[in-house]
Amino acid sequence: MIGLDPTDMAAESSWDFLADLLNLPYPFLAQTRFMLGYDFSSNSYAITGKYVSIIDPGNDYTAFMELFRRGVNPTDIKKIVLTHGHVDHVMGMFELLRRYDNPGQNLEIFLHEAGPQEFKELAGQIGCRLTEVKGGETLNLSGFDLEVIHTPGHTLDGICLYHAPSRSIFTGDTVLPHAMAEMDQAAGGRLDHYLYSLRTLLKRDIDNVLPGHGALVGRIGRGIVMDTFEGLIKKVVGLETPWLAGATKLAQQGLMEEAVFCCNKKLVTSPENFAALEMKAFLLIDLGRNAEAVESFDKILAQKPEHFYAFLGKGSALMGLGDYKGSLAYFDRALAIDPRHQETLINKGMALYLCGRFDEAMDIEVFQREFTSRFKQELQGKTP
Repeated sequence: MIGLDPTDMAAESSWDFLADLLNLPYPFLAQTRFMLGYDFSSNSYAITGKYVSIIDPGNDYTAFMELFRRGVNPTDIKKIVLTHGHVDHVMGMFELLRRYDNPGQNLEIFLHEAGPQEFKELAGQIGCRLTEVKGGETLNLSGFDLEVIHTPGHTLDGICLYHAPSRSIFTGDTVLPHAMAEMDQAAGGRLDHYLYSLRTLLKRDIDNVLPGHGALVGRIGRGIVMDTFEGLIKKVVGLETPWLAGATKLAQQGLMEEAVFCCNKKLVTSPENFAALEMKAFLLIDLGRNAEAVESFDKILAQKPEHFYAFLGKGSALMGLGDYKGSLAYFDRALAIDPRHQETLINKGMALYLCGRFDEAMDIEVFQREFTSRFKQELQGKTP
């Protein structure tokens, strides 16, 4: 099973274990219960162990009545994590607190430091212990370690919780199956933040997405994250904009990772597209992904063996990899086509200098001027 239809889940799932719902054997999933949310309540999760940890208590007190019928006592719940401060994710917590005589001694609530101040004040008045996170922390929840990933975009205070051993992630509203959350500007939501958050998630090894709304997704979770990333990119460039035109627009805005994504989408349908290969190669240099850039320039040179900018680009990428001697061969091949090209001459001078061939580097007039100018600027910057 790779996913579940929400209608089927509503009929079948009432705090059932994720391992059973997804047919996956991980101990973490075997100890985590799931309750599907409805219109005004998020999905909720209960990690069981020596105590119970809740991720997003939702906005449905009846859900917890069912959990208690399953053998969980109210005072077994020791930790609550909020993926963000929207009411459909948090208000169920106050239903839980009614079961506590002294919640301050028994219950710890985790939320991002940018979470709603009104909520913090209300929880504090009730006596809860509040722990604010920034992202990067590891939370031990019922015996399992989960990484906090700050994922602003939908709201400023959004977080995801990543369990590396099972490659599972609780995404709140940051990633939803078959949908995409809107940016709530009143809560600090921003599109550029959202894009950054998705890039961050794509660096993780994700199989299973455990969202704040909708169906669970097992085994193909990375594809769901990628779909959300693609949807956000389309918001920026326009739904009908061709991928290559979108790449140009994104690069002009400084969104290099997103521009590479668009180039890759074009190359899926047209693997030999010269413009896409060339744009991607130079974007990869800008991103410091020089080994990938070398591969792209090799594909370009296979099509056009004497392409000036491919020589310049591959030389620059090799220099970025520390292969200064190797880069010189490509700068020389570019200069054989255009001996006066300033950028190539400067790059060749830098490669010679980094090879320890100082006299040869200084024989290149434009490099000498550039080197002297930068040296003077550095000296002036250090002058008291």
